[in-house]
Amino acid sequence: MSNGDVSQGRRRFLIGATSVVGGVGVVGAAVPFVASWNPSAKAEAAGAPVTVNVSKLEPGQQMTVKWRGKPVWVIRRTEEMNENILELNDKVKDPLSKEADQPAYIEGELRAIKDEYAVLVGICTHLGCSPQFRPEVAPADLGEDWLGGFYCACHGSRYDLAGRVYPNMPAPSNLQVPPYRYDDENTLTVGLDPEGAA
Repeated sequence: MSNGDVSQGRRRFLIGATSVVGGVGVVGAAVPFVASWNPSAKAEAAGAPVTVNVSKLEPGQQMTVKWRGKPVWVIRRTEEMNENILELNDKVKDPLSKEADQPAYIEGELRAIKDEYAVLVGICTHLGCSPQFRPEVAPADLGEDWLGGFYCACHGSRYDLAGRVYPNMPAPSNLQVPPYRYDDENTLTVGLDPEGAA
């Protein structure tokens, strides 16, 4: 074996080892770089859209997601709940939400794109407490006229299951409806309207 053969073998080994180490270094640098393209927690809190799968939400149940640092409720309403909402039209302060904070494409008493699902910002319009979901009819603590809704324990404001406030309450207006859209039958995105604008 000559010195030339040893040098060639050594050279091939060093080139191979350097290539492997260099490849690992490139991957190591690329992973954090690509991850930096994802929105930060700060950006998400500032308003990045939030996608929600509602397929497992049973009728009568509520789920909460966070959007812009606020709780957003998604409630799957039953037919009875929707009938109760319509029954309250003459008992709520703003039945058609003419003074409410909601997108222009949200119309009618049920305040929803699909009647089955309510999407509401879960913050009382009085002083920012988070009301409790109280879907039961006529509980002892809320009275026999209660047909389900939201009760703010901080100062007693009451809302129906469409987020419409009752008159003579501390809360001045209906609960906010955020911009949202349906991506498919079971998926909705909070923070984007149906045309895709934020």
